[in-house]
Amino acid sequence: MSTTATGAAPDLPPTAWPWLHGVAKWLGTWLFRPFLRVRVHHLDRVPAAGAVVLVANHSAMVDGPLLFGLIRRRSAFLVKQEMFVGPLGWGLVRIGQIAVRRGEADRRALTTALGVLRGGGLVGVFPEGTRGAGDVRAAQHGAAWLARASGAVVVPVVCRGTHRPAGARRRWRPRVDVMVGEPLQIPTGGGRTGLTTGTETVRAELARMVRELDHVRSTA
Repeated sequence: MSTTATGAAPDLPPTAWPWLHGVAKWLGTWLFRPFLRVRVHHLDRVPAAGAVVLVANHSAMVDGPLLFGLIRRRSAFLVKQEMFVGPLGWGLVRIGQIAVRRGEADRRALTTALGVLRGGGLVGVFPEGTRGAGDVRAAQHGAAWLARASGAVVVPVVCRGTHRPAGARRRWRPRVDVMVGEPLQIPTGGGRTGLTTGTETVRAELARMVRELDHVRSTA
């Protein structure tokens, strides 16, 4: 995706510096290799262009940066507001990440994400309630709403192996698996009922993929 004459990128928030985003993406492609043994399944399912809402389970803090580095295109993830402090917060804004207040309908964050999607970009969402060991039972409406409002496809992604249970020993280069699902189209219309149906579709697919990936890991 090209930049405009002012240096802005239509597929990133207006506060982003596209060149710094590119540097961060380059760093992310190798940053975790010394620490994790990452296997990626079906990365080619992420569309190379066009509006995409990427919805992923959230097992550990590393999931977001890991996916940011793995995806081969510009991406703006919704990141909890608490991370946007000091130099880290400044950097997150400049590489195009979007601060979101958890536990409420954050209209500012959704509006920013919608602008990215309408510019043909990719927005990453970790639905609230998917922390811990990859539980996906409490997905919010945000991802489905963004997809309906922008016409974007939804791409489900699950990560397994990043979570270390409390009290467990630290692991040396644990194996991490990332699986990308087939793109989903959320039907437009239907009001709140349609939104609930779309959310349930995404939630069910994430849950199914977690089971599938766990099976793949157990038989590998």
